[in-house]
Amino acid sequence: MDICVDGLYQDQIKQGIPRFTIGSGPHEDDLVEAIAELSIREQDMAPGSTKEWNEWLTDWVSANRRAARPVISVFSESGKEAIGTQVLPAVFKAPIRPDVVQFVHKNMNKNHRQAYSVSEKAGHQTSAESWGTGRAVARIPRVSGGGTHRSGQAAFGNMCRGGRMFAPTKIWRKWHVKTNQNQKRFATASALAASALPSLVLARGHRIEQIEEVPLVVGNGVESLTKTKAAVALLESINAYADVVKVSNSRKLRAGVGKMRNRRHRQRRGPLVVYAEDNGIVKAFRNIPGVELANVRTLNLLQLAPGGHMGRFVIWTQNAFALLDQIYGTYRKASALKKDYSLPSHIISNPDITRIINSAEIQGSLKAAGPSKTPRPYTQKKNPLKSMAVMNRLNPYAQTLRRAEIVQKAQKKSAKKAPKTSAAFLNTLHSE
Repeated sequence: MDICVDGLYQDQIKQGIPRFTIGSGPHEDDLVEAIAELSIREQDMAPGSTKEWNEWLTDWVSANRRAARPVISVFSESGKEAIGTQVLPAVFKAPIRPDVVQFVHKNMNKNHRQAYSVSEKAGHQTSAESWGTGRAVARIPRVSGGGTHRSGQAAFGNMCRGGRMFAPTKIWRKWHVKTNQNQKRFATASALAASALPSLVLARGHRIEQIEEVPLVVGNGVESLTKTKAAVALLESINAYADVVKVSNSRKLRAGVGKMRNRRHRQRRGPLVVYAEDNGIVKAFRNIPGVELANVRTLNLLQLAPGGHMGRFVIWTQNAFALLDQIYGTYRKASALKKDYSLPSHIISNPDITRIINSAEIQGSLKAAGPSKTPRPYTQKKNPLKSMAVMNRLNPYAQTLRRAEIVQKAQKKSAKKAPKTSAAFLNTLHSE
């Protein structure tokens, strides 16, 4: 097997051989250990056995749980060639939790709402008073005065024309929701991990069929672009402009009153360009339909997962991509920029549940499958207060209490009987 050191190795990729980077990444110790292990194992394996190498390497990584990361190609501004590689940051291995992302997105999306309410005086700007009973009309307040159709009409009530609404809205409603900081970081890490899976990016509707790989990383020269024409040429060269065309074709007139409230059109989302330093890149990309920009230090879940749906197509600059390990940390080192923050860990090490269930270890310890429906035997429930046998089974001391109660009753009964008079006393009484 070949161990790759800094550069592009398209031949190895086509052959299915894993590739690693050595010397410049944050996982140098792990890779050196892997190479040492490989050199020992090389004596036992036949030369050129690629399949055997791959099987052993997969087992080694899963057994040691090391942060052995594949490298990502860095493409030039022309998009026709790769100018280097970059180690995949550890945040892209974070657990993907759609439930956490949707929960945090729902709460964060409420924090830009503005308060609204109806006027405090609405519906009550008239002098109306109830006519009371006895006039064959409802007791609702009625407009006073005369000389107009308005006089005598019902007012104030929510069922009346010109009346106030039921439970008028107030501006002191709870508009914003506080979300725990660690939850927001968890959701952001999950959204970043989802953006590295082509299947999720495609499922979200992005047109990435022609791009080289995901995540897509371009050189740092992109941060110095200032013209929209150059930005469009870059997107076309890396085959990402199809996603912009999709956005342009999706622009439709909004249905409803929002057309008159500065929300006249609706359209899809395009690529998200993440940069490290703004040397003109914002001006270059900001006028392209659907394209959004974000600084890597201030990534927002509302941009990484619009609508709470993960899988945003993200285009990274090389410096921004390299900063992710410092911002979010790795599984061996905490974040350098976020205090007391570590990446969320996976609940299970192997997500292939079917393989685990069907393994020999699990199948060997399972009980034999019984009938789908087990009938319960019919038993008549007896009252322990009426059945001494049931009571004694529930409370063995009840028999002792019962015997003591019988003895006590017998003693009380004998104590109530009058003593018998003696025969001598009767003879003396009769003789007199």
